Amino acid sequence: MELTDLTATELLAAYHAGTLSPVEVTEAVLTRIDALEPSLHALYAHDPSQARDAAKASEQRWLAGEAGPLDGVPLTLKENIATKGTPVPLGTAATELVPAPADAPAAARVREAGAVLLGKTTMPDYGMLTSGLSSFHPASRNPWDRSRTPGGSSAGAAAAAAAGYGPLHVGTDIGGSIRLPAGWCGLVGLKPSFGRVPVHPPFPGRVAGPLTRTVADAALLMGVVSAPDSRDHLSLPSAEIAWSQLELDVTGLRLGLQLDAGVGLPVEDDVRAAVLDAARRFEAAGAIVEPVEPFLTREMLDGLDDFWRVRAWCDISALPPERQALVLPYIAAWAQGGGEVSGVAAYRGFAQMDAISVAALRAGEPYDFVLSPTCPVSAPPAEWASPTNDPDRPFEHIAFTVPYNMSGQPAVSLNCGYTSGGQPVGLQIAGRRFDDLGVLQLAAAFEGIRGPQRSPGV
Repeated sequence: MELTDLTATELLAAYHAGTLSPVEVTEAVLTRIDALEPSLHALYAHDPSQARDAAKASEQRWLAGEAGPLDGVPLTLKENIATKGTPVPLGTAATELVPAPADAPAAARVREAGAVLLGKTTMPDYGMLTSGLSSFHPASRNPWDRSRTPGGSSAGAAAAAAAGYGPLHVGTDIGGSIRLPAGWCGLVGLKPSFGRVPVHPPFPGRVAGPLTRTVADAALLMGVVSAPDSRDHLSLPSAEIAWSQLELDVTGLRLGLQLDAGVGLPVEDDVRAAVLDAARRFEAAGAIVEPVEPFLTREMLDGLDDFWRVRAWCDISALPPERQALVLPYIAAWAQGGGEVSGVAAYRGFAQMDAISVAALRAGEPYDFVLSPTCPVSAPPAEWASPTNDPDRPFEHIAFTVPYNMSGQPAVSLNCGYTSGGQPVGLQIAGRRFDDLGVLQLAAAFEGIRGPQRSPGV
């Protein structure tokens, strides 16, 4: 096994035993990046010199017995998670490149924990695409198939995680932007409970969370990034959560199985088969699996689209014309529709956020957890902005993921199988409000009962 294939928990154990050094691991990861980055385009503000310096400092802390919880582990942060001194373009050429004045909460926490920051990861314009297509960055590509997108908006994070650019990656998610690329790249992607991980600036539905290759690594990272930060006035109270306690007996658990979201793209046959296989494996392990009826409606999804268009148009229309012209044409066309939405329609769209929340909570109330596809379809071409590639139908693929952003419930995606073309299929596990640990525990249980796993072969 190559050093780049080791998990964060394995690296920390090796550092503790003195059998590996953060310096040699960082060099191995930088070599992997040099080999693959020209075709994957996962990174922004990659700084090998800074990473080497951080690895050397970590090595000294290990020798002195002063190592932190992530000391020496290579890590990336999504481009919209500010790091002091680095501009935050938000994936678009329309942004003025002004160095960030301070680390965002997640960036501050991982630095304090001793992680080796390799750089930032790419995202599409304003984070509003399930794609790596961007007017600022080269389009990121999927390590499983470079002709396909890794998903988004945590596009570079997912590509980096699947390609072995270190074991830990932090993304953000407001409609599926961690879970969707996790599903298409064969990863573990956790959307924590709303407010569990402080973000700056906060916004309804938006969270930061881990993209990793294992559940244990996602839990390890959550133990660091969920620390409190007063800048997020919407964050949850600090809680003592035993993130490392991932054992769970599934016997008798009541699991809902949702295979029809009620709206959006139909579930592909290969995706349905993989999720059904996952449900049967849970049944064989002693869980009770029952169907969940569709609960998302066209009014809900279209109303949310209206509100998000208005929000985007408010931001983009405030730019000077020469900068507006730099926005990705797909996003520009989508956002311009917001300029035609009446005040009444905008409010009705905003109100759908609450309607979706109530519907999701009521549908899941009888169950300990709800299983579903992460996305109804497999990854589209890298040049496409979304699975429909149509700005008039932008969110037809997020009907399984976006409800849990609105309800604030934790939800994780992890691999449950493969399409006939060899592409990964994501299983989403959604939990009750605030039960982040439970969601990770059920995901860890599934790691133990799922079939053999493949690798992208990069």
